[in-house]
Amino acid sequence: MPVVPGGIPPPAPPAAPWGPARGGGGRPAARPLLAKERGVIHAVLQLLSYPMLDDRTTTRTDIDPRRLRLWSPASNRFGWRSYLGPTTADGNVPPLAAPARYDDLSGLPPAWIGVGTNDLFHDEDVTYARRLQQAGVASTLHVVPGAYHNFDSIEAKAAISRAFVNAQTTALDEALKDG
Repeated sequence: MPVVPGGIPPPAPPAAPWGPARGGGGRPAARPLLAKERGVIHAVLQLLSYPMLDDRTTTRTDIDPRRLRLWSPASNRFGWRSYLGPTTADGNVPPLAAPARYDDLSGLPPAWIGVGTNDLFHDEDVTYARRLQQAGVASTLHVVPGAYHNFDSIEAKAAISRAFVNAQTTALDEALKDG
């Protein structure tokens, strides 16, 4: 897939859903922001599974790593450093690279955001969902008690994982039907 400056893939065709993504769910969150800036596309849904949205989580000291699995504070620092490169050193991070930094979320497509309570990204995902709602964006926040990052792939046969994937599928079906 071609990449525009800042590491963001170009917008998808009109009326497309965006997401989910592995390897940084912030990219599907950034695509509608880029499309909004350019005024070129209307997505029907942002489908975001435990997205990595805020580089500032790398400086948090209040996270207890004992409750996390797979994605730790150290993984998070490495992930953001790898994605952002030298911009992490000076803190001058473009909002399209870290969607939680984006100021005006109004006018974005509806969003479905899913995250577990034992995921490093829980707080930033909940905050982003609330910001979307405050901006008038129809948003569903699906929080899974006790779930960790990527739980639905690791434990795909577990009932809670199947329910999580089913919730995503239902949101996508409804968006495509309505869009």
